[in-house]
This record gives sequence, C-alpha cells and structure tokens, in this order.
Amino acid sequence: MAQSNIFSRLLHPIRQLTFRCDKVTVLRFLSSDTSSGDMYPSPQTEPWIPPYVERENESSTLKKARLMYQSRKRGMLENGLILSTFASRYLDGMSDDQMSLYDRLINLPSNDWDIYYWATGVRETPEEFNNEIMDLLKDHVKNKDKESRFKQPDLY
Repeated sequence: MAQSNIFSRLLHPIRQLTFRCDKVTVLRFLSSDTSSGDMYPSPQTEPWIPPYVERENESSTLKKARLMYQSRKRGMLENGLILSTFASRYLDGMSDDQMSLYDRLINLPSNDWDIYYWATGVRETPEEFNNEIMDLLKDHVKNKDKESRFKQPDLY
C-alpha cells in the first residue's frame, strides 16, 4: 500500500494509457499536457542543463585530463571523434589561456550539433567562440593530411 502511494506520487504529472494489442498489454506514458489536442504532444523545451561554471585554481595537469575526458565523451560520435583526435594532438601544447578557450568551447554551448556545424563550416561561428582554438579546430576538421580518424585515440 505504501509503495503504491509513493509510485502514484512519482507519476502524478504523467498520465498512463493501457490498451491490449494481440494479447499483450501495452503501457504508454504521456505528458499530462494535451491542451494542443494532440494525443502525443511533442516536447516544447529542451531538458534543463546546469550552467557552465569555469573552474578556478585547477592545475594544468588536472585541466588537461578533464578536457581530454570531456573531448571523448560527447554524446554524439561525430564530435567524439573530432574533439578526441583534436585534443590528443593539440592539448599538450596549449597554454593556460588556450586551454580556457577550449574549455569554454566544449562546455558552454548546450547543443553539440552547434559545435559540429561551426567546426565543419556549415554555420557561422558566433563571435564569442571565433578565436584561435576554433581556427585550429576548423583546420583539424579539414584533415589536410588525409589521416584515418575512424576511432578515438588511446588514452595511454
């Protein structure tokens, strides 16, 4: 009894539809907002993403390790490949200022597709990200040496 109370409280904003189809019970959870008349309303907003807070007093070694990890774990394969190979090649030679620019580039935009489109030249790069690191990333994406970049580089 107590468990069903907790469960119903968790699902309060969600409406549940149950129907039978070929002897299988199917559950569909819908948003409770069907004011548009749609049975399956599309989401109106993107999920909330916490604001980026630049880390102060972070050692260069720790910052490089964090940026290498974040370059590899992007959530989309295209940027994972582009940014991991970029970081593997250029991160060790970056100054603290350049690492800060790279940190802001990969952590401020909330949509990884924006980074991809800017780096590939499909869209104009916003002024705040149009800097020496973005220019270096754009050159890296052009792959003038025709390197094979089908997997992320090894960490060690």
